[in-house]
Amino acid sequence: MKPWTLVTPASRGIGLELARRLLQTTNVPVVATARKDLDRTRENVLSGLQDVKEDRLHVLKLDVLDEQTIHDAANEASRLFPKKEHYLHLALCLPGLLFPEKAPSQIDYDDALLTFRTNTLGPMVLLKHLSPFLPRKSTTMPASDSHQLEGLPQDHATWATMSARVGSITDNRLGGWYSYRASKAAVNQVTKTFDNHLRTSAGEKAMAVSLHPGTVKTGLSKDFWGNVKDEKLFSAEFSAEKLMKVLCGRNIEDRGKCWDWKGEEVPP
Repeated sequence: MKPWTLVTPASRGIGLELARRLLQTTNVPVVATARKDLDRTRENVLSGLQDVKEDRLHVLKLDVLDEQTIHDAANEASRLFPKKEHYLHLALCLPGLLFPEKAPSQIDYDDALLTFRTNTLGPMVLLKHLSPFLPRKSTTMPASDSHQLEGLPQDHATWATMSARVGSITDNRLGGWYSYRASKAAVNQVTKTFDNHLRTSAGEKAMAVSLHPGTVKTGLSKDFWGNVKDEKLFSAEFSAEKLMKVLCGRNIEDRGKCWDWKGEEVPP
């Protein structure tokens, strides 16, 4: 069986840099998604990359707020990578939206609903349509020392969803950010629930984790850059490098948990 990888979305920020990193450090095909401007996304992902075969990159339209596009992307992935010959070895699910409510009076119903639709329901619907490509107990995977798995997590496939430290209930000492905190806490619950499913369907051949990338210089965090020390404000490229190292360093006992960019567990 041959592995492939998924980065959704990959049009900018961390997703863009993760797609670029996978092309640079692995030999596997990469499916990258974007809501629009697919040609521009493809150009941005490939920009400046040396000795990368462009046919390894497949850019598909996908909007987590539109289930039909997820269904269509899954159908296209099935055409590109028939399940009899291929399996999904690494999925990076990264949708994110933030409205920073500092007090209850600032909670806006429509903004909060959009936050949950993007941050929580988005990854759930991605699971619905794309997780069937993960290996099952009967799947024959490459040996861990195979060149097919170079630069990827070894021994098992991984479904990774972007979370945040503020999604930790235990670590919540400041309050605020009601909808964002709650949506990311829900992401961690989805991760744990889905990992329980994988224990049954895939055994030790696949696991799910959540990731905390730190504070990264993307549009999501732009309004808060001034409140973060320079050494704690990361470039998207740095974050992508760190997150891939974390994923490659996880073993099957680390399943179902949230891990930060340093490889430390974020408590639930």
